Amino acid sequence: MQMGVMGMLKIKKVLNNNALIAEHPTYEEVILLGKGIGFNKKAGESISNADAEKLFVLKNPEEQEQYLQMLKEIDENFIGIMNDAISFIEDKLGTSLNEHIHTSLTDHLHFALKRLKNGVEIKNPFRFEIELAYPREYAVAEELTEWLEKELSVNIPEDEVGFITLHIHSAISKASIANLTKRTQIVSQLIAIAENSLKVTLDRSDINYSRFIRHLHFSLDRIESGKYVDNAEFLKDVLQKECALCYSIAWKMIKYMQKQLKKKIPEAESVYLTLHLQRLYNIARAGTAEVC
Repeated sequence: MQMGVMGMLKIKKVLNNNALIAEHPTYEEVILLGKGIGFNKKAGESISNADAEKLFVLKNPEEQEQYLQMLKEIDENFIGIMNDAISFIEDKLGTSLNEHIHTSLTDHLHFALKRLKNGVEIKNPFRFEIELAYPREYAVAEELTEWLEKELSVNIPEDEVGFITLHIHSAISKASIANLTKRTQIVSQLIAIAENSLKVTLDRSDINYSRFIRHLHFSLDRIESGKYVDNAEFLKDVLQKECALCYSIAWKMIKYMQKQLKKKIPEAESVYLTLHLQRLYNIARAGTAEVC
C-alpha cells in the first residue's frame, strides 16, 4: 500500500533497523519499511507514517507470520535490498504489486542465492515457455537480475529469471505461484504432446510458436473462468476432414487439459488448436505457414 494521509502511529514492535510493526487506526497492524526507520526506536513510541518509504498490510495471518519469521532469519541488508527491488519492479511496470511479493520473492531469492553460493545449479525447464507467456514481466525480471547482480556481487543464471517472472506475474494477477507453476507445466506437456504426435521439433524462435504458447495460456484462462464467447464450431467439420492429423492431436491435448483441470472443454477449442497445430506442422515440414 502506498503512503496515505499523514498521521502518527504507535510502534508495536521493532523488527530490525529497516522495518517495524505499528498500530494503525484502520488496518490494526501495519509494517513500515525504510532505511534506518527502526534504528534506536522502541515499542510504545510514536512515529509518523511519513518517515516510512513504504507501508503495507499483510491481511492473511499465515502470510504475516511467514514475513515476521523471515525477518528474523534473513540479514536486514538483504531485506532492504529486496524492498528496493520490489520498488524497482513497480516503477518499471507502473503499477502497485500485491503485497505478498514482499514475502514470496524475498524468501525465494534468499534461498536461491544460498543454493548458488553452495554450488547448487538452478534449473528451470520451463523458462522459455514462461518468457513467451509473460514477455513484459520477463523483461523486467531480466533488468532486475542485472541490478541484483551489481548490488549483491553475484552471478544469477538465466533460468532464475523465469522463476522471478512468475513471482512478478503472481503479484500482478493475484494468482498463486503454485497455480502459475502448474499452468506452466501443463503448457509444457501440451507442447510435448504436439511434438511427439507430429514427430517434429517446433521452432522456439518462430513467431507462430509464440502465438501458440499464448493461445494455450488464453485457453487455460477461458477454461478456468468458464467464459467462452467465441463459437468456431462451423469450421469443425472442414478441419476434421482437411486437417485430420492435427484435429486428432488437438483432441488429445483437450483430453489432457480436461484431466488436469477437471473441467469440460467446449468443442470449439478443438478448432483453434487445430489451426495452430496445422500452421506449426506445415512450417516444420515444408517451411510454409499456409493452413491445410
